[in-house]
Amino acid sequence: MIKSRNKLYSILGIACVAGYSWIYFGLTSLQASNGAFEACYIKQLTTMPCPSCGTTRSILSLMKGEFFEALMLNPLGYIIAAILLISPLWLTIDLVTNRKTLFDQYQKAEALIRKPQVAYPLLILVALNWIWNITKGL
Repeated sequence: MIKSRNKLYSILGIACVAGYSWIYFGLTSLQASNGAFEACYIKQLTTMPCPSCGTTRSILSLMKGEFFEALMLNPLGYIIAAILLISPLWLTIDLVTNRKTLFDQYQKAEALIRKPQVAYPLLILVALNWIWNITKGL
């Protein structure tokens, strides 16, 4: 659990910059390789896709307006895209207004996710997504 507003905001800021950089890398690699973009290092090492395989391609599909393709590639793309869109805005508003609403919501969300009745279904969903990635040969 992150107990400091500044630490959380620093981590989120760095994560968003990294995420946007990765998307830019994905866009440029996708254009250079004529549509073949393979970014998962776990898959490259083990030949088995990880639960998040296809997330970058899913976000790139969302950016092109291909919503069904994005869902089929990996539903996690929708979650990551939402985080990448909302976090920087919310973080900036909190910093400008000297508030901590994002930090407060993070703490509530983390407390909720720690409850077994929430954590176990989420873990099952991640496992099902992983199985789906394997069966579709991602």
